[in-house]
Amino acid sequence: MQKMLPPGQFEIEDFPRFGLTKYADRYKAEREPLSLRIRGDVDTPLTLDAENLASLPRVTQVSDFHCVTSWSKCGLEWRGYRFRDVYEKIIKPDAKPHADATFVILKSTDGYRAILPLEDLLGDDVLLADTLDGEALCAAHGAPLRLLAPAHYGSKSVKHITTVEFWSDDSKYVAPAFKFMGHPRGRVAYEERSGSVPGWILRYLYRPLIKPTIRLFKRTMK
Repeated sequence: MQKMLPPGQFEIEDFPRFGLTKYADRYKAEREPLSLRIRGDVDTPLTLDAENLASLPRVTQVSDFHCVTSWSKCGLEWRGYRFRDVYEKIIKPDAKPHADATFVILKSTDGYRAILPLEDLLGDDVLLADTLDGEALCAAHGAPLRLLAPAHYGSKSVKHITTVEFWSDDSKYVAPAFKFMGHPRGRVAYEERSGSVPGWILRYLYRPLIKPTIRLFKRTMK
């Protein structure tokens, strides 16, 4: 029986390294130590390492990954820590984010960034993942740590995550691409591919770019 996919998505066999083309040549094959900075409207800035996270329960979940350009890779097994646990057990008591700091900016070591509401990040299925299909996360897919937000398009699941910033508004966020390409939430079920263009239109604009983008990212890993 064929798997039901979200609106406008099609399934592919591989799970390619993918993203905005300007980040393709920022690939680093070497694995860097885990370091996660907590900044923004907080009383006490923190920097977390693997030892800090090791105090939390580890979670394994099978989730599909849906790229905003319309391809999906189904049935991936992820392992890591629930973002909610990291927030409730470490960030909230130790960094003390301000009560109105509900806009969260997530930054990567390669300069990429995304924004999500705190309420979305506290969902049951949102992970800070370090393992994919039983193996330590490789550099191509975001080592040493990445966000996984399965209910959102992959553009929100920041690879190589290095900084989490909590802010009272979204004025500190600078989009990594043209503004029309982003959405403040990017929920897959609602086809929130853009905040200004209907999602179904972008399916057809993005699809011709998928194969060339996959080839570009492959070349930069050699």
